[in-house]
Amino acid sequence: MPGLPARIGQVFDRYFQVSARGSSFGREIVAGITTFGAMAYIMAVNPDILSAAGLDKNAMVMTTIAAAVCGSLLMALWANLPIALAPAMSSNVIFAQVVVVRMGVPPGVAFTMVLLGGAAFLLLSLTQWRQKIITAFPVPVRLGIHFAIGAFIAHVGMITGGLAVKSKSGLAFGALTDPAVLLTIAGLFLAIILRWSRVPAAMLIAIGAVTVAGCFIPHANGQLVTALPSHWAELPHYPWYMLFPYDFNGFFAQFFMVLPVTLYFFLGDFFDATGTMMAVTQRSGLKDRQGQPLLGRAAFASDATASVVGSALGTSTVSAYLESLVGVEEGGRTGIVGLTVAVLFALSSFFWPLITAVPAVATAPVLILVGLGMLGGLTDLADMSAQDKAVSLLMVLVTVMTGDFMISLALGLLLYTLLLVVRREWSRLSVMLLGLDAVFVVYLFIAVRMV
Repeated sequence: MPGLPARIGQVFDRYFQVSARGSSFGREIVAGITTFGAMAYIMAVNPDILSAAGLDKNAMVMTTIAAAVCGSLLMALWANLPIALAPAMSSNVIFAQVVVVRMGVPPGVAFTMVLLGGAAFLLLSLTQWRQKIITAFPVPVRLGIHFAIGAFIAHVGMITGGLAVKSKSGLAFGALTDPAVLLTIAGLFLAIILRWSRVPAAMLIAIGAVTVAGCFIPHANGQLVTALPSHWAELPHYPWYMLFPYDFNGFFAQFFMVLPVTLYFFLGDFFDATGTMMAVTQRSGLKDRQGQPLLGRAAFASDATASVVGSALGTSTVSAYLESLVGVEEGGRTGIVGLTVAVLFALSSFFWPLITAVPAVATAPVLILVGLGMLGGLTDLADMSAQDKAVSLLMVLVTVMTGDFMISLALGLLLYTLLLVVRREWSRLSVMLLGLDAVFVVYLFIAVRMV
C-alpha cells in the first residue's frame, strides 16, 4: 500500500492532470519558480506606483502580495492553467496617475471603479457575449489603447527615474551630473540587456542591482538613493483597514466623470487577459477535445474574479501575466505552476521591510522597459489602412506629448467614428462604438468644465 507522500502525489496528479498533460510534479515546481522570478518585480513596482495616489507604500506591499496569492490560486485551482496573476502593470499606472493624481478622484472611488470593471468582466466571462465584444470592438482603437498605455507607462518611468524633468518648453532630459540619473540609465541598460539575453528574472535582477548600488550612490542633494531598513525581515501584517475600501457614494456623485475610466478598467482587463491567456495556452500546446487552445470559461472567470478580490483587498486590477510564458518554456502545463507562484509570493511577505526600501530609481527602468515592450507591437499596424493607422498613432502621440491617456482615448474613438462616416462604412458603426462615443463626449464636456 503506498505511503502518505505517494498518496498525496496521486491526488495532485489526478486533480491537476499532471501525467495526462505530459508533465511531472518536479517540472511543474521548477516552472512555477521560474515564473515567480520573472514577475516578482511587481512587489516593488506596484507599491511604488500606488504610493503616488497617496496610499501607504508599506500597506501596498502587503495588498500586492495578497492579490497575487489569491489571483494565482484562483487560476490554479479553478482553471488548472500554468498562468500566474498579480496587479496589472497597465491598470496600476492608470489608477494612480490618471484617476487619482490627474482627475483628483479619491482612492475609495477608484477602488469602486476597479470593482465594477472586474464585476462586469466576470458577468461577461460567464456568457457568450465575451467573444462578441472581442470581435466587435474596433481593432485600431484596441491597438491604440495598448500602445498609448505603453507610452504612458514609459512616460511615468522617465519622470520618476529623473530622466525627464519639467522645463520651460515642456520636458527636458535630466541632469547627467546627477549620479541618480546615471544610475537610472545604467539600470535601464542592464534590464534591456538581461531581457534581450532572455534571463528569466531580468527585471527583478535589475531592480536588485540598482537598489544595492543606491546604497553607495547619492542624489544631487547628497542623500543616498537607497535607505535600507533597520531589519530586513519581519512577520507580515495585513493592513485590515484596506479591506473593502469602496466609496459608492463618491462614485455615483461623479458618475459621468468616472464612467469612461471604469469602462477602461473593464475593457483593459478584458483585452489584456484575453491576449495574455491566449498567448500562454497556445505556447503550451494545451488543447481541448475540439483541438482549440484550452481556454474555457473558467480561465476568464478566474481572471475576472481575481480583479474583484484584488479591489476588495485594496489594490488595482489583477490580471494574468505574460511572464507566465517563461514557466511554460520550462515545461509548465498545469495549475501547479500558479500554486507554486502563490506560495512563493506568500513567503516573500516576510521580507516586506526590504521590499519597501526599493527606491523609485530602481523601479523606473522597469516601467520604461514595460512601456517599450508594449510599444514594440507597433509593427501590427503595418497591414492597416492609412486612416486606421492614424487613429492608433494619434492616441500614442497625444499620450507621449501630454501624458493625458483619457484624452487620447476619447480622440481616438471619435476620429475612428468620423472616418467610418466619411467612408460611409455604416455597417461598422456598432451600438457599442456609438455608446462609447457618447460616454467620452460627456467626459470631455465635464473635463473641460473642471479645468
